[in-house]
Order: sequence, then C-alpha cells, then structure tokens
Amino acid sequence: MERVVIDDLSSSPSPDADRRGLTGPLGATDAALNQYRIPPGDGFPSGLHTHVDQEEIFVVLDGEATFETLPERDGPVDRPRTGRVVTVESGEAIRFAPGEYQSGHNRSDGDLVALAIGAPRDSEDVRVPVACPDCERADFALDTGGETLSFVCPDCGAERVPAPCPDCGADAMTLGLDDENEVVAACDECGAEFDRPPYRT
Repeated sequence: MERVVIDDLSSSPSPDADRRGLTGPLGATDAALNQYRIPPGDGFPSGLHTHVDQEEIFVVLDGEATFETLPERDGPVDRPRTGRVVTVESGEAIRFAPGEYQSGHNRSDGDLVALAIGAPRDSEDVRVPVACPDCERADFALDTGGETLSFVCPDCGAERVPAPCPDCGADAMTLGLDDENEVVAACDECGAEFDRPPYRT
C-alpha cells in the first residue's frame, strides 16, 4: 500500500494547468493517474487526440469541465465527422474509450480540479484527427521521439512536421472543434482557424 498527500507533490510544468502526477508516488503499474488544477480559460494538455491503446477517465472534483469529443473514424477519410461538446460537473465522471477523440477545457469562471486516469498505464499509439494527405486512409499518429513533434501515417509511413501559425507565426497550434463542431487547427495566440494544420516544407 502507498499513500500520498497530493498537495505535497511537486507540480509538473504545463503552460495551462497545475499537474500533479500520482502514478509514480503511488507505485501504480497498471494505470496512470494525474490531478489537474486548471484556471478559467485554459485546458488539459494536448488538443483533440486519442489513445488507440488506452482508455481515459476524468473525474471532476471541483468546478466544471467542457470536453470536445469526436468518434473514431469508421469510414473513408473524405466522409466528414462531426464532434460534440459535453459538460461534466463536479461529482461527475466521463470515460473515453480507446480510439475516441477528446480534449478538455475549463470554460467556467472558477478553477477546475479533476483526476485523469489512463489504463493501461503507458500509451504508445496517440493519434490526431488529421487524415494523411498521401494515402488518405488513416489519421496521423504522433511521433514525439525526434527533435520535433511530427505526424506519421500508420498506413503508408508519410511524415509531416507541424508549422507555426501562418497568420501570426506563433508555435502554438492545437486541434479542436469549431462552432460547427468540425475539426480545425487553431492558433492559441491569435485564434486563426484552418481546415488542416499547416506543415513545414
């Protein structure tokens, strides 16, 4: 048995949230566990993404979380997918199955405190809802093993490196849903939206 006091744990650096990792201190081997404190207007790390090999559960302890969800691709890439927005309040939980896209935000006036649980503990297949422009058969997988983040097609091996925002040059692009609940790449700095993320040439 392991026991920890969450407030005694050091916070991991994250631009939008105070994240306290509980997995290591608790000696967890089969699940990942983090506590997040997110101020109004910010969100959980990462934009719209899925773990193909991991389910995720979020338990809202205080405040309110707004999640964007998008179903797993189940047909041709040229068929549009429409997501939806779900609000999860204090005392509620939400589960995302492996392959189900999600991103979470604090769109309320107060802090959001939530637990994020992932099982199995380590996820090695993370995808973004952007179809490969070469083969148009699959969503890109994230490759974080190199010097820069890149998108790699799991079917044909094509690779793309995301570029900064074409409008303002900020290197802060994330994927999310627009007002019509369709996937867009949006700049965190200037708010510009693009149907597909810009790539470096």
